Amino acid sequence: MASHIVGYPRMGPKRELKFALESFWDGKSSADDLKKVAFDLRASIWKQMIDAGIKYIPNNTFSYYDQVLDTTAMLGAVPPRYGWNSEEIGFDTFFSMARGNASVPTMEMTKWFDTNYHFIVPELGPDVNFSYASHKAVNEYKEAKALGVDTVPVLIGPVSYLVLSKPAKGVDKSFCLLSLLPKVLAIYREVVADLKQAGASWIQFDEPILVLDLGSQTLQALTAAYAELESTLSGLNVLIETYFADIPVEAYQTLTALNGVAAFGFDLVRGTKTLDLIKGGFPSGKYLFAGVVDGRNIWANNLTASLDTLNSLEGIVGKAAAKATNSDSIVEFVMQVCFLDAQEIAPPPRRNTQPLVDE
Repeated sequence: MASHIVGYPRMGPKRELKFALESFWDGKSSADDLKKVAFDLRASIWKQMIDAGIKYIPNNTFSYYDQVLDTTAMLGAVPPRYGWNSEEIGFDTFFSMARGNASVPTMEMTKWFDTNYHFIVPELGPDVNFSYASHKAVNEYKEAKALGVDTVPVLIGPVSYLVLSKPAKGVDKSFCLLSLLPKVLAIYREVVADLKQAGASWIQFDEPILVLDLGSQTLQALTAAYAELESTLSGLNVLIETYFADIPVEAYQTLTALNGVAAFGFDLVRGTKTLDLIKGGFPSGKYLFAGVVDGRNIWANNLTASLDTLNSLEGIVGKAAAKATNSDSIVEFVMQVCFLDAQEIAPPPRRNTQPLVDE
């Protein structure tokens, strides 16, 4: 059975990214120094996944700060107070949004669902002039391709991005953020077109808000969004990932009815009811990315239970259609989890280095 990873930690086994960021912020190293550390980490992570036999290797899950902020940069949704000049967003603007600077405060940070990870909340309104302002996704795809690694570009889905946003200062609190969907989708189409031209064969959209109790307006927006993207996505295998909990019945039905989507991913650790939904009906000819490895407790995953679930799903969707993956993204792990020297947890002669997340 082919395997997949929803998202992978990016700090490095010895927290290399953390130290490189702090050095850069303190003015002790250059932007090129920081980029070199980031490149080496990405290359190392991709190699680890190849060596582990992972078929569907995620890309664009690396971030210098936060993947939602990366999406804000991609969309050019920079609040006016940062004085952005509409060029490709660089470190100055990016880190000003993330951390503030001497003259303006940071953007708000809040919890990423019920994890310990936090994200930078987008500030949106009717006057935001969206533009394709960060080519990070396609650049990192090309970077992997140049190293001989076939990867799956991952984007925060357009509906989740808008639902997780807030009205900007001065915008009425009742402003419907989903009304911005047509403007946002115009940028997504550009990004997808770039990825197709670069040679991508798969693309993953993370839509974690689908596990929430959503109203009909949001579900209709999901249908409309992917219908609008369908022609641009033609020729790509499209995977939509959900995670963190059970997906409600209405959201499951809406999601699995989408045209032009080849695969659906679900959290089947917390999502016990989702497993029942799949058993009750899964679209023919589609792939199921079954999140059977516990992303919240990777060290104590019940392998027997995971294999039993996979075996039962193969009987429902077909052996070729079932793919094994983790229940939710593990990018929020602060470290990789760091390579723990066995000397720290066991007496000699056990002297080896064990990467726990990799296990």
